[in-house]
Amino acid sequence: MRYSLIILFFTSLWVILTSDFSYQNFILGILLSFLITLYTGSLFTQKIYFNKLHKILFLLLFFIWELIIANLRVAFEILKPRMTFTPGIVEIPLDVEKDIHITLLANMITLTPGTLTLYIADDKKSLFVHTMYLDDRNKFISEIKNGFEKKILEAL
Repeated sequence: MRYSLIILFFTSLWVILTSDFSYQNFILGILLSFLITLYTGSLFTQKIYFNKLHKILFLLLFFIWELIIANLRVAFEILKPRMTFTPGIVEIPLDVEKDIHITLLANMITLTPGTLTLYIADDKKSLFVHTMYLDDRNKFISEIKNGFEKKILEAL
């Protein structure tokens, strides 16, 4: 029963994302969903993933919100007659330890307009980030640690 719901979910997601509501696409969606469920089904049936699903969703929504805010801020900066940004490079100490978490954090920072991950320390204890808006170094570090990093730790 659980696998049927998972297959139905992935099939629906496939059809919506492809915007093709033909019966051939439904069949392709079912086949792809079956293959995904066959190889990764145990991931979706463990309770830990159902308990953290809302936190993963919250991480995604938080990231989308940060993208919107950063895009508006950069667009406003470009449209102003005089640019007033204060760029800088900041070393951010990391609480995340796994490579996948560090990679996700670095990518989320880089994908957010106005920030760019430059370097991950060899010991994986810190991240170097360039930002267009470095008004307060400690505030910037706090925003990353209490924003992206905290949400990643909660979700994963």
